[in-house]
Amino acid sequence: MKIGFIGLGIMGRPMALNLARAGHELFVPERASLTEEIRGAATVLPSPAEVARAAEVVILMLPDTPDVEAVLFGEGGVAEALRPGTLVIDMSSISPTATKDFAARVNARGCDYLDAPVSGGEVGARNAALTIMVGGPEAAFERATPLFQAMGKNITLVGGNGAGQTTKVANQIIVALNIEAVAEALVFASKAGADPAKVREALMGGFASSRILEIHGERMIRKTFEPGFRIALHQKDLNLALQSARELGVALPHTASAQQLFSVVSAAGGAQKDHSALVQALEKLASHDM
Repeated sequence: MKIGFIGLGIMGRPMALNLARAGHELFVPERASLTEEIRGAATVLPSPAEVARAAEVVILMLPDTPDVEAVLFGEGGVAEALRPGTLVIDMSSISPTATKDFAARVNARGCDYLDAPVSGGEVGARNAALTIMVGGPEAAFERATPLFQAMGKNITLVGGNGAGQTTKVANQIIVALNIEAVAEALVFASKAGADPAKVREALMGGFASSRILEIHGERMIRKTFEPGFRIALHQKDLNLALQSARELGVALPHTASAQQLFSVVSAAGGAQKDHSALVQALEKLASHDM
């Protein structure tokens, strides 16, 4: 297929390259930050509108809701050049409410819209092993499935537009609370005089075992916080969770506490660290460095 890909950051770049490796033709908008690898794999065009004009499918992988709205509907944006039948797939993590509005506006131009946020981090993006949670029409999902298969492994059509983003918000709640749980356990064990590395090793063989304990637990112990997924982005996702919870009349008390712990790290200059750095807030509260 002819694929327009907009948003070539930590996650978007390997996702786009995996599409190119699968044989799809890539079109991307000009940016000073484009790598030579992307320039070699794609046709570079002046604007998102020109990308949409050249493509059958336009994929977005952007940081936040306002970024998606600007790229879709701003001056020189995708909507200016949409032809009936073009498929728009937003793989960013943004507001479920805004997603429904964006889908309706794209549908009014005779085009289908899928919200398809992902989980799996940079490693999953590089290895084409992302979990992809999709909201939108079944026919559009079937059309997009070969593209999703080039980027991920666990691909689920959850429901209509907005359902994908709702699932991603739920995912981010679970991940944040698991990071908090692992961090609390390791700080507790360390302050009690146990070796946190040995504690983690023991726990990996029991019911407490998890991918968070395996990967982020090791990062906490080694204090290697180069970002796979930045605190600033996880805070954005938890803001979406808390905002949606207010709209729905749902209490998310532990999501709120995880957000506050991320805020402690951010306030100390750690917003760009990996989200496993949440442990630093608990170390501060315990007056103890693991």
